[in-house]
Amino acid sequence: MAASPSGLLGLQRVNLRDQALTALRRAITSGELRPSSPLVETELSDQLGISRGTLREALRQLQQEGLAVIGPRGRLFVRHLDAKEITDIFVVRAALESTAAMLLAARADRADSARTLDAALDLMARAGDGDLQSRIEADLDFHRTMGVLTGNVALLHSWTTLEGSIRMSIMWAGVDRAVGNMDADRHRVIVEAIAAGDADRARREVLDHLAWAAQNLSAVGTE
Repeated sequence: MAASPSGLLGLQRVNLRDQALTALRRAITSGELRPSSPLVETELSDQLGISRGTLREALRQLQQEGLAVIGPRGRLFVRHLDAKEITDIFVVRAALESTAAMLLAARADRADSARTLDAALDLMARAGDGDLQSRIEADLDFHRTMGVLTGNVALLHSWTTLEGSIRMSIMWAGVDRAVGNMDADRHRVIVEAIAAGDADRARREVLDHLAWAAQNLSAVGTE
């Protein structure tokens, strides 16, 4: 493995599996572990200071999240997405999130949902001055919160299965393009439509937002 990510060092011996998962996730998202690079158990367990058994648990979770894939000879690699895969992912994501926005706008307690989403937007705005990892988490938290607020377990579960792939799309596009999707003001129109009880507008705003994001992220190499 070419890189020796600093984010993979110095874990405390509490909840090692979760800490390892967080460190690996951060290393992949930040680009310290590049797409298509091998995930070598001996090297990673030494860097993290954990047993290979604990590491395997974290790596299995990375596979479930779509951040790692099995390649030739059963070796594990950081997942690499191409432009078509990103477009396909965002088609499904848009269907889920536009449905969530539509459901929230149609509810009697939509004002409460809008306030919760406004709070998520405030966090996103504050994260704008932070590092990439903080910005990614704040952005994902807003979109995840829409699903949570619907109370629709199937919808939220489906969205969660895409979360790793959404993270990987950032690595495909690069930081400069990715941060364009994390602007709080671009999300505010969604909350305004939900607060107004305009389900059709809420749906359209999400579809427009994610169509732009998909085009932005998948346009690498086409310019």
